[in-house]
Amino acid sequence: MESKITTGRETIMTVAETIREITKKHLLSGGVALGQCLTAVGWVGGTVPELTEQDGLMELSMDDTAGGGIAVGLALAGKRPIYIVRYQGFQWFNAAMIVNYAAKSKDMWGIHCPVFVRSVAMEGSIGPVASSSHHGMFTRMPGIEVVAPMTPAEYVSTWEYFMSHDVPIYVSEHRKSFPIDYELPHIIKPKADITLFPISVGRLNALEAVKELEKEGITCNLVHIIKLKPFVPSNFMLKALTDSTHGGVVIDTDFENGVSKCIAHDLMLASDRKVHTLGLKERAAGFAPHLDNLPPSLEEIIEKVKELIKK
Repeated sequence: MESKITTGRETIMTVAETIREITKKHLLSGGVALGQCLTAVGWVGGTVPELTEQDGLMELSMDDTAGGGIAVGLALAGKRPIYIVRYQGFQWFNAAMIVNYAAKSKDMWGIHCPVFVRSVAMEGSIGPVASSSHHGMFTRMPGIEVVAPMTPAEYVSTWEYFMSHDVPIYVSEHRKSFPIDYELPHIIKPKADITLFPISVGRLNALEAVKELEKEGITCNLVHIIKLKPFVPSNFMLKALTDSTHGGVVIDTDFENGVSKCIAHDLMLASDRKVHTLGLKERAAGFAPHLDNLPPSLEEIIEKVKELIKK
């Protein structure tokens, strides 16, 4: 994760530019990318190259249930499709063929079905379906891997893994990652009070929380979680956790009753520390600012840490 991603301009690319270049190379090499409104204003946050259907960029209809089946068919034809879903909440409509065919094809028939699902999360006054992250729904199903990259190198690593393996991969993106042109190193400190395990965009607020808590004399480790499934606690993670006085907390952008509790459970079983969770509130989001259901804020993370170290 330390490698620099460069262009001919000798500048570090942003995540959006990295995705765009990966997609362009894939299309011009005979691959395909498909989704809704790909060539509309913005080209999905600048992540889609300005190519045409002849180049392999396929515009889908506004039917939110058929795209997954088309992607699966292209995968079976050897095209390794990039399936782009602009709002992660729409996965509730798009998931069926991905998790019930692509993810099960190898187990049932010995036939690989590699689909690269780009699932883009965002939130803020866009309603109960479109908003927020929903990677937890995919972690429940066997046969599919789930990754939440936030930096250029993490995205490149995810793509290279997909191209060298024959498994469907659900890539939980967040629009706030698109302008990032730097890496996010772990933070490990001796005799930490607690270890934070943030996921997706929660990593940004967690970084700020570590700085603010440090000013108040509270020392935090911060271990970034990138691969959600399969999640295998590394020796590095476990050492950071066991060396922490008050255990840890998994910070997610999805609802707490999901993958964050699974990860916390795995960490607890592999260590002698309690691991708590902090994620979306257990309620639907709306279309107005006062009805938003946003990822844990800087203030909420700080409050949670203070609550835990008092126990």
